[in-house]
Amino acid sequence: MDFKRFEIRGPALIQPKMIGDDRGFFMEAFKSQWFRENIEDVTFVQDNQSLSRQSGTIRGLHYQKAPVGQGKLVRCLKGAIFDVAVDIRPDSATFGQWVGEILTAEKGEQLWVPEGFAHGFCTLMPDTEVFYKVTNPYSREHDAGVAFDDPDIGIVWPTDLSVAVLSDKDRVQPSLSSLR
Repeated sequence: MDFKRFEIRGPALIQPKMIGDDRGFFMEAFKSQWFRENIEDVTFVQDNQSLSRQSGTIRGLHYQKAPVGQGKLVRCLKGAIFDVAVDIRPDSATFGQWVGEILTAEKGEQLWVPEGFAHGFCTLMPDTEVFYKVTNPYSREHDAGVAFDDPDIGIVWPTDLSVAVLSDKDRVQPSLSSLR
C-alpha cells in the first residue's frame, strides 16, 4: 500500500495495490499492522456502509464528540465520491481547514479521517456505495455536525449546492464558529 499525508496533520490518502488481469482485480483493502505502523495506532470496532441513489448527494459534515470520537477509514465500493475531512480541533493551528480527495471504486483509494475531524462527502455518480471502518461505535448522544456550506470553511463542492440532495439534519447543522 502507498499513502500520502497532507499539510493538515492527521488525515492520509491510502492507495492499496491492485493486481488485475482479464478476470478483474484483487487487492488487500486493509491490513491492521500496516495501518498501525504507517497511519495511526487505532482499533476499528464497527463497519458502516451507505448507498446514495442520486449524484450530487452530500452527506455531512459529521463527527462524534468526546469521549467517543470516531476516526474513519473511508472507501467507495461503487461509483465515486468527493470525500472531505475538516479539522475541528479547537486548539489546532489548522482549525477550519480541510482536505478533499476523489475516491473511486475503480481505483480503491481510501481516506483516513482521524478523530478531531468532521467528515462529509458528495456523490459524483448515481447509486454510489461508501464503506467505512470506525474507531468507536455510533452514539446518538455524541453525534454532531457542522454546516457543509459554512463560508468559514469554504469547501468547494463539485455540485450545484442549490440542487444538492441533503438530509433535513444536514441542512441545519451549526457553523464552525460554534465549536470554539
